[in-house]
Amino acid sequence: MATPTAATPTGAILPRVRAPWVTAYVLAMVGVAAGWFGPIQILLPEQAQALAGEGTIGKETLLAVVTGYGAAASMLANPLWGALSDRLRTRWGHRRPVLVAGAAVGSVGLVVLAVAGTGPAMVAGWILVQIGLNGPLAALAAMIGDRVPEVQRGTVGALFGVAQIVGVVVGTAVAVVVGDTAIGYAALAVAAPALMVSIVLVHREPSGRPAEPAAPAATRDPRAVRAPAGWLRVLLRPGADFGWAWLIRFLLNLVNALVLLYLYYYLADRVGVDDPGTLVLMLTLVNVTIAGGCAAAGGVLSDRWRRRRGFIAAGAGALAAGTALLGLLPYLPAVLVATVFIGAGWGLFVAVDMAVMTQVLPDAETRAMMLGVANVAASLPQLAAPVLAAPIVTSAGGYPVLYLVTAGVALLALACLPRLRRIG
Repeated sequence: MATPTAATPTGAILPRVRAPWVTAYVLAMVGVAAGWFGPIQILLPEQAQALAGEGTIGKETLLAVVTGYGAAASMLANPLWGALSDRLRTRWGHRRPVLVAGAAVGSVGLVVLAVAGTGPAMVAGWILVQIGLNGPLAALAAMIGDRVPEVQRGTVGALFGVAQIVGVVVGTAVAVVVGDTAIGYAALAVAAPALMVSIVLVHREPSGRPAEPAAPAATRDPRAVRAPAGWLRVLLRPGADFGWAWLIRFLLNLVNALVLLYLYYYLADRVGVDDPGTLVLMLTLVNVTIAGGCAAAGGVLSDRWRRRRGFIAAGAGALAAGTALLGLLPYLPAVLVATVFIGAGWGLFVAVDMAVMTQVLPDAETRAMMLGVANVAASLPQLAAPVLAAPIVTSAGGYPVLYLVTAGVALLALACLPRLRRIG
């Protein structure tokens, strides 16, 4: 399972992870992302459009309500799954049970969506999906800190991001190829947990405490952290670097959420595409090719150079350029160019995102919980995006204003970057 050990810059020792573990890890993250983004990209918009046609509520509003409630559930679920994972001690370890339980709940939610015939049923199903899939997400994020030495975290963290990107393609492709909303949900309910099986079989972990202390807490008394009061102190005072890294992550994930939320409707209503579902798949393929290449190369280079901030800066700039193009030029050639910019920007960001977050964690005893808090920065934008986007699209300037605002959010993340002082 591991090659000889490698020392991290903090002096902690972890064995280098090898290809079988990394492959299983990537497949599991692909499963999580497919279960999430297949619905977000295609299935939820199609279902909302069909149900809105039978009622008085508009499709944009219904989609915003469904995704908003789901995001609210996700915000609570991820830290709670993480806290459970930190405290859990079983013969199977403390990450794998959370992964399995969450995958099961997520699959049930996808089945509920498959049979949902009303707006409230959609909301219930999507809440279950969000609660469930946050379990595997919390466990997989914590596994990087548990198993991966710092000298590999840029590479493995980039693969974590690439796997999410590939999962978007897998989920979107399933939704388009199947051609039926209910069958699409059912297919994802099977495919998502199936892709997680290999990490359950390959991953091994001690039943005791995490093996590697996080850098900032090398001198902290672990007994003080394990107590509930210690957890509360960590939550209330996680450190300035963690706070700024969290904010940058939130802002750039908000950019991604704003791009994806109404992309289907933007292509149909603003660009005038006859078959927006197929074009969403094509754009997703372009996006994943660019983003995957940038993330993979960026992760390796960031490990080699021991530099992270430059990749975030380049990514935020590219995201701002791409979203500004969507707002200013609603024509298919411009959309294609914007997709390249957005893919490159997102890839450069995810290349170092997990490496940065694991580097600014307060301590090892609350690793999964605090990564759960960090993952709120990825789920909260799903709640914020509908709140911000729906009124803009329906009554405050439409899609041009929406995407120009999105470009401004990316530039705000860029402005926050100098405050992330401990990251090279």
